[in-house]
Amino acid sequence: MVIIGCDFSSSPSKRKPVVIAVSETARELENTKLNKSEPCVLLKTERFDTLDAWQLWLQAQPQWVGGFDLPFGLPRELVETLEWPCDWAACIDHYAGHSREDIRRIFKAFCDARPVGGKFAHRAADGPAGSSSSMKWVNPPVAYMLHAGVPRLIQTGCDFPGLYAGNADKVALEAYPGLLAREVLGNRSYKSDSKPKQTPERLIARKDLITALELGQTRLGLRLKLTHAQRDMLAADASGDALDAVLCMVQATWAYRQGAPRYGMPLMADPLEGWIITA
Repeated sequence: MVIIGCDFSSSPSKRKPVVIAVSETARELENTKLNKSEPCVLLKTERFDTLDAWQLWLQAQPQWVGGFDLPFGLPRELVETLEWPCDWAACIDHYAGHSREDIRRIFKAFCDARPVGGKFAHRAADGPAGSSSSMKWVNPPVAYMLHAGVPRLIQTGCDFPGLYAGNADKVALEAYPGLLAREVLGNRSYKSDSKPKQTPERLIARKDLITALELGQTRLGLRLKLTHAQRDMLAADASGDALDAVLCMVQATWAYRQGAPRYGMPLMADPLEGWIITA
């Protein structure tokens, strides 16, 4: 089984591609038990400057478990207020039928009707994960990421544990690299797309994060195995895109080792909202 981590962009380009980190195929032992001491090995990274190329690559892989840095669902409070379908697949289909302009207008109207400090609705996983509301259309535009990414993942035929039954050979899980990064770095920033903010302090933070991952110094108990060239590449990428893909890959590896059908997700996870693995 190949394990992948994906740093996603809703509007990829050559300057800001979708980045996928690919791990070594996990080796299975007797009784299908995995050796928990095996490191998570980075095999390669792939970059895609169009969503079509990204989707085709996923479709071409025969088996994978992937951690994707994009929300898989909307807050139940939002869906119920808008009177949209509360079945996950029907809700995603309805959502995909809207343009980005529609989404911004509808979500802005929802926020405008709410008090200061509580403009956005949140999913249950946002609290423990420390993630943004999946209805945000700016900083970061995760609502557009859901809109661009999840329908294409559905088209690959993959399985969404706890949400939608698909091909069990391809398993899509929602990941969030910031959750794992904050465990190591606290509030220290390690990346920026803005050149003036690509500071020596952020470079040091990336190196500290990479070292902690290699030593297995997170609650996931996984060690990341890198070559010298890979370590240098991850540290040099000031945008943090490749490192975020690797963080998602580590989270997906942890989830894979928890096993089907839940992949480490709690039983109480909302079947409309979804869950962020390792939260």
